[in-house]
Amino acid sequence: MIEQNLTEESEQKSARVIVVTSGKGGVGKTTTSAAFAAGLAVRGYKTVVIDFDVGLRNLDLIMGCERRVVYDLLNVIHGEGSLNQALIKDKRVSNLFILPASQTRDKDALSMDGVGEVIATLQQSFDFIVCDSPAGIEKGAMTAMYFADEALVVTNPEISSVRDSDRIIGMLASKTRRAEQDLEPVKEHLVITRYDPLRVDKGDMLSADDIHEILAIPFLGVVPESKWVLAASNSGIPVTLTEEESDAGEAYFDMVDRFLGQERPFRFLDAPRRSIFSRLFRT
Repeated sequence: MIEQNLTEESEQKSARVIVVTSGKGGVGKTTTSAAFAAGLAVRGYKTVVIDFDVGLRNLDLIMGCERRVVYDLLNVIHGEGSLNQALIKDKRVSNLFILPASQTRDKDALSMDGVGEVIATLQQSFDFIVCDSPAGIEKGAMTAMYFADEALVVTNPEISSVRDSDRIIGMLASKTRRAEQDLEPVKEHLVITRYDPLRVDKGDMLSADDIHEILAIPFLGVVPESKWVLAASNSGIPVTLTEEESDAGEAYFDMVDRFLGQERPFRFLDAPRRSIFSRLFRT
């Protein structure tokens, strides 16, 4: 894919830190981190995505660079390797980089000071830093969100996921650097994944309006339930970088563009209208 040129107005002097977070596991945080970071890079912004899921480390698999991991975030924090040694340049987009997590250490090895130093260094040469948070409210998740300027709160359209996301919103308002230093609050964005408007119409799934009303944070968009997400993950390619256009990839690009301040219509919210023929014959 060809990276688009930046306009002078959109250039940033210091990287914005974006945390991709939720209270519940399995909602698509890592998929969203990879797709969103890749989308920013395609739009011309120098972007790094950091895996904070110490002990599991799945981001490198979705990004297709697992065999290139030599040094990781904890190696950098503990002085066992330099940041330059740990950063992995994406094979497809020249201004996209990955900082992997350790697969052999415990989350307790993360230090807030060490992470702060890494982020401060990255801010000098990147436009965006995307932090892929583990689920829940343990140390890895709290560290991932602490330095955030903005947050993508990822939820599925089910009540348990929405409730857990509501708790995370409370954490963003009280347990971050911005909250501690009485700065402007973390700017939150609602991302709904695995959305199926047909099931919404049947009453089997919460609607985007329902979720937006419950969480009361700005709505960035939905990612439809899509075969492309699994196919892209299994291929080690962010869904925004697949050669074939996909509904999920388009949804993520819509969200990237809205995040960057552009107007985009909200898609994938309504079930496709059935033709008269299909209604008559129930096909």
